[in-house]
Amino acid sequence: MSTTQSRPAREPDGVEAVAAALAGEGYLAGREVATVLHLAVALEAPLLLEGEAGVGKTELARAWATASNARLVRLQCHEGIDVHQALYDWDHARQLLALRASELGASAADLYSRDFLVRRPLLEALEHAGPVVLLIDEVDRADDAFEAFLLELLADFQVTIPELGTIAAAGRPLVVLTSNRTRELHDALKRRCLYHWIDYPDPEREREIVLTRLPGVSDEIARRVVMAVGRLREAGLYKVPGVGETVTWARALRALGPDALEDTLGAALKVREDIERVRAQGVLEGV
Repeated sequence: MSTTQSRPAREPDGVEAVAAALAGEGYLAGREVATVLHLAVALEAPLLLEGEAGVGKTELARAWATASNARLVRLQCHEGIDVHQALYDWDHARQLLALRASELGASAADLYSRDFLVRRPLLEALEHAGPVVLLIDEVDRADDAFEAFLLELLADFQVTIPELGTIAAAGRPLVVLTSNRTRELHDALKRRCLYHWIDYPDPEREREIVLTRLPGVSDEIARRVVMAVGRLREAGLYKVPGVGETVTWARALRALGPDALEDTLGAALKVREDIERVRAQGVLEGV
């Protein structure tokens, strides 16, 4: 009598392990996203994520920080951001108080010592002793000078503060840069990074995301809201809804019922003209 030997269960590869870890934090990543994140971790390479607003770029960094038990340090870029807002500054009010105290007989203080240093996100990420996910969010909003500074930082993971000297990273952080592509980033910065474009999820995955983010929500609501969002994304609107708006809209429908699509448009659309256009053109008819 022949016997059949059972095969041992196949161990998940690194990509599958990353996807499973993200799923444990409620982030359903496709194979391509899990692959590029796995490579960024394995190669200790910065990861540049581009895509429309609301597709989950920032959430990916947050989910991975939690899943990997790392500290998330976020730098929100904006027009006019400079090194003193991103890296360090001096506490001028305390320096002035220390100076006045020394004039009144107190021991003189070194006004440019660490006692008066204000650490901004980039310096916090460099000096943190444990694992760090450094999220540089919406880097496309910063100007060319700041982008050049980031290029230098990503090359050496060390910075120089004239009054204190060179500070090297305690450990190499995982750097995630996001861009909504409001402008093109320079090739030099892109060459430093692994790159991935995150698109809107397909309807089935977006339905899974809704069901995962809102335990107990009905499948009917998830299906209808995903279908409605798909219609809105094809309607040529000024600002189309992202995945976050899909979840919010599903939450609103859970409160009012699946037939309240028109009444809850404000959960998905944030521009008056878009709402008026959707209603005037009957975009949601038949959903």
